Amino acid sequence: MTAEIICVGTEILLGNIVNTNAAYLSERLAALGISVFFETTVGDNPQRVEAVIKQGLERSDILILSGGLGPTKDDLTKEIAAKACGQKLVEDEEALRRLETYFASIKRPMTENNLKQAMVPENCTVLYNENGTAPGMVIHAEEGKKVILLPGPPSELLPMFQNQVEPILQKLEPGILYSKVVKIDCLGESYVETEILDLIEKQSNPTVAPYAKLGEVHLRVTAKADTEEEAKELVKPMVSELKKRFGHKIYTIEEDTTLEEVLVKMLEQRKYTITAAESCTGGMFMGRLVNVPGASDVLNESFITYSNEAKMKYLGVKEETLKAVGAVSEETARQMAEGAAKAAKANVGVGITGLAGPGGETPEKKPGLVYIGVCVNGKTQVNKYQLRGNRQKVREVAVSRAMTMVRLALEEFAK
Repeated sequence: MTAEIICVGTEILLGNIVNTNAAYLSERLAALGISVFFETTVGDNPQRVEAVIKQGLERSDILILSGGLGPTKDDLTKEIAAKACGQKLVEDEEALRRLETYFASIKRPMTENNLKQAMVPENCTVLYNENGTAPGMVIHAEEGKKVILLPGPPSELLPMFQNQVEPILQKLEPGILYSKVVKIDCLGESYVETEILDLIEKQSNPTVAPYAKLGEVHLRVTAKADTEEEAKELVKPMVSELKKRFGHKIYTIEEDTTLEEVLVKMLEQRKYTITAAESCTGGMFMGRLVNVPGASDVLNESFITYSNEAKMKYLGVKEETLKAVGAVSEETARQMAEGAAKAAKANVGVGITGLAGPGGETPEKKPGLVYIGVCVNGKTQVNKYQLRGNRQKVREVAVSRAMTMVRLALEEFAK
């Protein structure tokens, strides 16, 4: 089956909000084995929304629309979708009851415009909203096509899609889909794809697809079978082949496991502590570690040393080093990592220094230049990176690179 995603909202076109819904829906549909050939963003204009829906019905089996289900006059997605499908709107008693219960619970009168949220197309499955007032719905259109309407806020769309829409789609596309993700933190997407191009070209069932993440590449292996057990068996050989090709560059094959969780676990197993001296990343490295439950077992203190004075005062970076090669240098990163480990009496010290954005660059040192030092039990390694992107992206990727360096260092010379 083929699907099409239509995101409704002038605020998306104006750039006032980032359209994360489309990315989420595309990823989930791919995991379900449903191909997405078109993705459209359209403003709150009745004629244009109707035209996009009619066009979608001509070329796709499933349309998924997000946004425009609220109580105000510009929320017209439901009305236009019903019109495009040739259906009338009728009142849904359960949707009305839920609205009345909600407003009673917050002790506010329900205004008349809220009543429109209880109106649904006559031939649809209502998706009751556990996280908001606007219900979603699956309109059963002609020729077996489905038009799925979802609320715009991600906090409402994500659980509604996962809990109510996915089971419906799984019935439309018979069979069990099972997927396993292989996460790589050392290589770029283009290199990874080149290494598995033969697998991609020969794939049928299971399939393997690369997805670029911030500082990482994920390979999703998906198989379809009559039972989950059969699908798992189909996935195993492909995952084994990927392990063979990428080896230690894979940090996990668990869907919900993050790189920082892997690091904390590795440190816990070795009974190690870690500290960091951060300049351009300003605490982001430790911020990610602190998000992991149990981080307190491996982290006692860290340092944000943005100025040269702070680097000298807290880390013992030599003044002559800063004068000779500057704060953004291999030598400074090395002394930051070693100085932090010594000051915190930690097994692992990380030093991150760089130019995240414009300001302070020279012909030799351009924005995006980052040096990262990792010291494990007195053994230090420093890597140089020339990263691309805006200030925030450079900082985030630098943190990911630092975590990768720590992971590999713990594997290679932690003893």
